[in-house]
Amino acid sequence: MVDDSLSLKNKANAIKLVVFDVDGVLTDGTLVYSADGEQVKHFNVKDGVGIKLLSEFAIHTAIISAKASAPLTRRASDLGVKHFFPGTKDKWACLSELMSHLDITPEQVCYVGDDVIDLKVMMRVGLAIAPSDAFWLVQDNAHIITQAAGGRGVAREVADLILGSRMSLKEAYIKAMLPEFETLKSKD
Repeated sequence: MVDDSLSLKNKANAIKLVVFDVDGVLTDGTLVYSADGEQVKHFNVKDGVGIKLLSEFAIHTAIISAKASAPLTRRASDLGVKHFFPGTKDKWACLSELMSHLDITPEQVCYVGDDVIDLKVMMRVGLAIAPSDAFWLVQDNAHIITQAAGGRGVAREVADLILGSRMSLKEAYIKAMLPEFETLKSKD
C-alpha cells in the first residue's frame, strides 16, 4: 500500500483509463435470482455520477467483468461506458488489447478489483485500488483501499481521487450540477 501522499497524487494524476470490475466493486457482490431465474443486481447511483464525471474530464472508463448479465449490460449502457467487456475470462489480455487500442501504458491505468481474479491485472497497472471489503490478498496488493465497501460508492471515491489529483472537486462537480448531466453519455 502506498503511504506517501505525493506519490499517490502523482500516480492518480497520470491515469488516463479507469477500469472497474463489477461484482464486489460496482455491486456489493451479492447474487440475487428471481423465481424465474433472472439475475438482479444493485448498483449505486453515486458510482454512476463518478464514472460519468471521469469521462467528462477525458478519462477513459471501462468495465471488465468475468460475468455477463442483462442488468450489467443495462447499467453500462445507461452510463454510456463504451469499453464494456462482460464475460471476460482473461482480464489482463482484454486490458492489454484495450491499452493498445487507446495507446496508453500500464502506468496510466487504474484498476479497481476485489478478488483474486483481479490480482493479475492489479499487479501490473499504475494504480491498483480495492474496496474496503475486498479479499485480504487483494487489499495487500492494492495501492489504495477505499473507505467504501463494494457497491457502496467505490467508483465515486475512485473518481474523486483521480479528479482531485487534477483540480478541486468543487470545479469537477460543477459539471454534475448541470441539468443535462443526467442524460450525458460517456465521451470516450
